[in-house]
Amino acid sequence: MVELEGSRFCRHLSPGEQALVRRHAVPRAFQTGEVIFNEGDSGDGLYIVHSGLIRITATSTPDRQHLLSRMEPGDYFGEMAVFDGGPRSASAVALEDSRLSFVPMGAVLELLARSPLLAASLVRDASLRMREFNRRFLKESLKAERLQLVERLARTIVHDFRNPLNVIGIAADIAAEESASPHTRASARDRIRNQVGVLNKMMQELLDFTRAVPPTAVLPKVGFPEFVRDILFELRPEAARRGVDLAVDGEVPDLRLRLDPHRLTRVFTNLYVNAFDAMSGRENAMLLLKFRHDASWVTVELSDNGKGIPSEHQAHLFEPFFTYGKDHGTGLGLAICERIVREHGGTISVESRSGQGASFAFTLPVPAPEDTDTGGRTFQKA
Repeated sequence: MVELEGSRFCRHLSPGEQALVRRHAVPRAFQTGEVIFNEGDSGDGLYIVHSGLIRITATSTPDRQHLLSRMEPGDYFGEMAVFDGGPRSASAVALEDSRLSFVPMGAVLELLARSPLLAASLVRDASLRMREFNRRFLKESLKAERLQLVERLARTIVHDFRNPLNVIGIAADIAAEESASPHTRASARDRIRNQVGVLNKMMQELLDFTRAVPPTAVLPKVGFPEFVRDILFELRPEAARRGVDLAVDGEVPDLRLRLDPHRLTRVFTNLYVNAFDAMSGRENAMLLLKFRHDASWVTVELSDNGKGIPSEHQAHLFEPFFTYGKDHGTGLGLAICERIVREHGGTISVESRSGQGASFAFTLPVPAPEDTDTGGRTFQKA
């Protein structure tokens, strides 16, 4: 039990000023769980704690409260509303049976006018409480961000693994049919093996993304027409299944480019799956795959006639965890695409207008004629 004169509020007051507090103070008792005041109530004075324990909380969202502090015997609270004359900025609840003194606003203002030392003391205490709240809030925010990151990564795994798993399931069904020829079964087996390799690569990408370790990769020359043929082998039946017309504009450059087939396949897959999602439910859905090249660069462009992307979102599309137009998207897909293209020495960009489809284009450098097939350029992974 702390008497009025021994409280933090009265410790710097003269005997005459302490007598003023006692004269105006109103004794109040609160039982466990009883609300002393709510956030938004009129701020008509402050409270001094003689016994018990008080919890002070503030609301950030309708379903989330933050603990600001716990007031013990000798403490005081509620002074912020006295300072600015506004409503209560927090709520106070008795955690156990408590005895308090309520000091009206008029008496507090009179004391502040008499005692500059009291005013300095109140400001110092308010600053210390704010520092403690900032420390606690930062800790809670970091914990919440870590939980959100785990949730986003889990959603990414589900979203990005779904397409290879679908391919594996379809190929397994084809191979299991009694009427399947040896050639059909061999083709299904190859598709399953290929998609298992894709899944393994995707898991490694997620690990690389979260580790932020910068390994290096030496890229061998690969026949680009053969690589694109394999992409189309997977893309055509998927487009047909989704009711999307697929068109190829331009000849695939007959070049040998430095690339990692598994990782670059990831770029194609992400882009055309995003395009399919953007065209979902649309009649006359069309995906156009276009190839251009000159002496230095090969440009690959995937265009759809889906719902498009508003201009204010386009600058953020390749940022990690930014997502638009997906109920369960997490934004890692395009960020990984940008990283893979950059590792290959190229760039990726988007052009779109809301309601008029989107076009994603990425470039790949053409090796110099004197480059060997196995040596050459080393790219740094970000």
